[in-house]
Amino acid sequence: MRLFLFSMAITTLLVGCNGHSSKSKLRDQGESVEKIKITDEQLLDSVQKQTFNYFWEGAEPTSGLARERIHLDDIYPTHDKDIITIGGSGFGVMAILVGIERDFITREKGLARLEKAVDFLDNADRFHGAWPHWLTPNGKMTPFSKKDNGGDLVETAFLIEGLLTVKEYFEDGNEREKKLAQRIQKLWEEVEWDWYTKGENVLYWHWSPEYEWDMNFPVGGYNEALIMYILAAASPTHPIKKEVYEQGWARNGAITKDTTFYGLPTILDHYESDASPVGPMFWAHYSFTGLNPKGLKDQYADYWELNRNHTMIQYKYAVDNPKNFKGYGEDLWGLTSSYSINGYAGHRPDRDISVISPTAALSSMPYAPKESMAFLRNLYTKHDTLIGKYGPYDAFSLEENWVLPRYLAIDQGPIPVMIENHRSGLFWMLFMTNKDVIKGLDKLGFSITAPQ
Repeated sequence: MRLFLFSMAITTLLVGCNGHSSKSKLRDQGESVEKIKITDEQLLDSVQKQTFNYFWEGAEPTSGLARERIHLDDIYPTHDKDIITIGGSGFGVMAILVGIERDFITREKGLARLEKAVDFLDNADRFHGAWPHWLTPNGKMTPFSKKDNGGDLVETAFLIEGLLTVKEYFEDGNEREKKLAQRIQKLWEEVEWDWYTKGENVLYWHWSPEYEWDMNFPVGGYNEALIMYILAAASPTHPIKKEVYEQGWARNGAITKDTTFYGLPTILDHYESDASPVGPMFWAHYSFTGLNPKGLKDQYADYWELNRNHTMIQYKYAVDNPKNFKGYGEDLWGLTSSYSINGYAGHRPDRDISVISPTAALSSMPYAPKESMAFLRNLYTKHDTLIGKYGPYDAFSLEENWVLPRYLAIDQGPIPVMIENHRSGLFWMLFMTNKDVIKGLDKLGFSITAPQ
């Protein structure tokens, strides 16, 4: 499955060095870079290689897995420079496959890294088969919050989604590769999805050996956690019943109470507890790094239409630019959860404070290739000081002249993966050939048809 790698010679032209940027500097550098003719393929190669390197060169060395964050200014909260993220590592193992396919690394080196990661995960803390949100380099849980010190089923789902694509990629290979696939199957079978129902028809996000169910977070849709329910139904050893999906995730059909925003139906109810029309863009990415939304339907939604409309609503919002924020338009758009001017925030149209998160548009490449490519070209030719060694910085505001040279794994990870789905469909093909996954989708009443 080797893919042709286009020239990477432009990469050094596209990497900025500074953490903070001035308006005049952004404009002047943009004018000089714009004169260089850069093809779309070269831009895609560049951003994929840079974001892949977050998970390759930037990986936590003991585990080979993804660091929660990398700050090039070397300013971190207490003791978390080497904290390992479970969900981000799910995207990270997929990024390793991008590296192999695009000839950034050899297959042998990629295999060795993935063997190291799986060995670490096999020996790390788990809680009824589910990993915690964070691990330390010695494989021990470290709390995400006071009572979030046990299993995190949503983060585990993102990890399993990635691992299953790795399994499919290697399972017909040589003996080492087959062994890796078998070890991943073992980890997959050890997750006790049904335990996390607490005997009810809903999945709970957390369980702690110290606080048990005190976090009390039953997961209803729609949000980023669709993949958790699909994997729970697909489990060959600890499956949930269809009723858990229908009553828990779909809320007895209430999930279909959609609205219209910028002339497009939202398809599903994006918020159970408030009237926000659409959520942050990562909802269209995390579950769909492996799960192919093309032609995917169930009794509640057409998932391609859901994600396409979500993307175009955000795009149209930026073009409309009701708050007149600097830069917003056809080539600068995309709101999602990310670093923000004051810490971390969930950005979306009704909670817009002028912070653009590059992962929002770039990871939407399959849904809106023209609009996402316009964003990529604008960023890399006119605002290259917003780009560092691991690709675009996590977030920025032209309105406030704000950017920090910092990255988050959960934002960088979907970029190379979703771009690869746009270019080759690699991860959609791998995940959707997994026999357990297909059985789970069938169990929940999904249908898969060829897109028109």
